[in-house]
Amino acid sequence: MSRKVLFDTDPGCDDAVMLAVALGHDDVDVVGLSTVCGNTTVENTTRNAQAILELGGRDDVPVARGCARPLVDELATAEWVHGEGGIRGDLPYPEEEEVVESHGADFILEQAYEHGADLTIAAVGPLPNLALALAKEPDLPEIVGEIYVMGGAALAGGNVTPVAEANFHNDPAAASRVVQDAHAKMVGLDVTDSASIPFADIEEYEERGGAFDVVAEWLRYPTETLDVGEEGPAIHDAAVVADLIDPGVLDFEEYYCEIDTTGGPSHGSVICDQHDIYGEEPNTHVAVDIDVERYRETVEAGLEGYAAGASGD
Repeated sequence: MSRKVLFDTDPGCDDAVMLAVALGHDDVDVVGLSTVCGNTTVENTTRNAQAILELGGRDDVPVARGCARPLVDELATAEWVHGEGGIRGDLPYPEEEEVVESHGADFILEQAYEHGADLTIAAVGPLPNLALALAKEPDLPEIVGEIYVMGGAALAGGNVTPVAEANFHNDPAAASRVVQDAHAKMVGLDVTDSASIPFADIEEYEERGGAFDVVAEWLRYPTETLDVGEEGPAIHDAAVVADLIDPGVLDFEEYYCEIDTTGGPSHGSVICDQHDIYGEEPNTHVAVDIDVERYRETVEAGLEGYAAGASGD
């Protein structure tokens, strides 16, 4: 039986890879996408989400446009990483934006009420949509099966500041609300920095052409502006979908966590009480280890299915 998943997302190249894997794998039933500002504006992320669905032959998946700015802070986009408009590749953009009438936060709740414990929410961008949904429905974690969040660096360094990860740093107030109330599985830089795709695999996709050529562009970060690493680029968001498909790709430990919202040098960072200094009950399942080979195998299988859908096979 496939797992029903709603993705709250800001495509973005690594979001695109994650969505392609989910759409291409029989073990995931993508019930909808709610879009959010982050890697680029919400207008662009919504357009990009629809184009990803169109390319994979899945324009039946509903899309709801969500928050256009963080709850408190100013939006900081990352086109310098993901490309003009927030994504690279020759995509079949729809002529008109077709989204559901509901705001992204309301769409999350609608799907939660419809599917209940069968639904997993996977939020892989900044978190204002999910934070607003939690504010409107505090029982959301009890209604759905699980909530995954891609963000934070609980026991590792950051990637936009020495201590803060991009999604949480973009909207610390929203991240704080989610960490306080969602009882989420936090998939952060502690594991996603190791979630790399080998350069040899990317080159193979380029040679195969078609939808794989677009996927290769999503995978290949700009090495002239970004330290990619010798193993290959880390595709952070795909770690979430890999664990959804193959539970055990990630190992989790429970900790009490808070988010720094003070505006100082640690703004947006995760305070993880790994030594139980506060004496508080754990509120977060923190991903602490990743099986890289299982991760890569799961990503490869999903991308094969997505490309087959794109070609109509």
